[in-house]
Formats: sequence, structure tokens, C-alpha cells
Amino acid sequence: MKLLAIDCATDTCSVALRIGDDRYERQAGDVREQSTLVLPMIDAVLADAGLGLRALDALVVGRGPGSFTGVRLAVGVAQGLAYGAGLRVVPVSDLAMLAQGAADIAADRVLACLDARMDEVYWCTFRRGSDGLVSPLHEERLSAPAEVMAVGAEAIIGVGPGWARYPSLRASLGSRLVACDPARLPHARDALALAAPLWRAGGALPPEQVLPVYLRERVATPRH
Repeated sequence: MKLLAIDCATDTCSVALRIGDDRYERQAGDVREQSTLVLPMIDAVLADAGLGLRALDALVVGRGPGSFTGVRLAVGVAQGLAYGAGLRVVPVSDLAMLAQGAADIAADRVLACLDARMDEVYWCTFRRGSDGLVSPLHEERLSAPAEVMAVGAEAIIGVGPGWARYPSLRASLGSRLVACDPARLPHARDALALAAPLWRAGGALPPEQVLPVYLRERVATPRH
């Protein structure tokens, strides 16, 4: 299996390549330079592996939610590369990537939360399966921090910068919150873990069918 993942949805731009059990990664933390850094980062991991783009089985992309500009950039780059190389693309949720990255923290429930600006957060609760991969317990949501709630009664981990931006989130979960890592961000390496079974199951899409997910566009009525 040869998959290359791209993510630019937050302040960190990351690229990761999987060839069997081998991994190659690049990461940059300057959100202002993402548009000039992402293609050289892709070239660098391919060069590290001695691989050409056309030798890949598929591309993987963080499809959001997150920064509108960053999500558009990652999806656009993935589409352009896929068209040129004749590849398909596996879109992966950035909230799922964020939750997957918390695999080193012991708990089966993860509440991933990104700052959506405008006093709102993107969030979703995930369950970690016996295979180590996370799956969502409900639809991804955009809401005020006060409307964030965990599903079920189990102990839960909080991850993502939404927890740092809105400290009230911790108070609302009380003793159920057993750990919190507000500094953690989505990373392309975690997209690879989630994309592998999707690719095996035929979940890679033609590039024109890969669309950004913003969530804010779904809000049709004002909050009361």
C-alpha cells in the first residue's frame, strides 16, 4: 500500500507518506506559508522514499472542517495532483484525524474540538475500536461551546485547540473528562491510518468528487 496524505486545515501543514510499514513525514507550522510549502513538502517525502507520484495507490486529504483557506488549499492540491497522475483521493475528516492522534491516551471516547472562530467550535465525539481506529458517534457539529456535550456516560479524552480557547468546555464535562490535550492538532500521519481501510474497501474517489467540508455552510437558521 502506497498512500500520500496532505493536511492544511489548521496552523500546522503536514504531509505523510505510507509505503507498507514505512512512514515519511514533513510538517510546517507557519499558516501564512502553507501555499508555498505544501508542494515542496510533498516532493520531499516522495524523494525520501525514492518514489514518483504515479507510483502511489491513492492520495489522502484532510477535507475539513478547519480553516476555510487551508481546507481549500489541501483539497485543491490533492485534486490537481490526482488529475495529473491519474490517481483517486480518499477524503478524511480533520476531527477524526485529531481524535486518531490521541491513541496514546488511555480512554475509548475522544471529544475532538477545533476553534471555529466567531465564538463557535467544530466538534465530534469518537469511539476507539478494537482495531485502534476511531469512528464518530454522531455527525460533526458546529456550535457554541456551551452546546458541546459528550455522547454516553463513559470517561472521555478532550483533544484540540478548542479546549484551550474555551476553558468552559472542561467544566461542562466534570469528572468524566479524564485527560485533555489542547495543543494537539490534526496531522497527515493520522489521516493515513484512517484512510487505509477506506482505500481497501474502495472508498477512494475521483478527484472531482472530493469536496471541502466547512460545516458553517450548513447553518441555515440563527441560534436562539
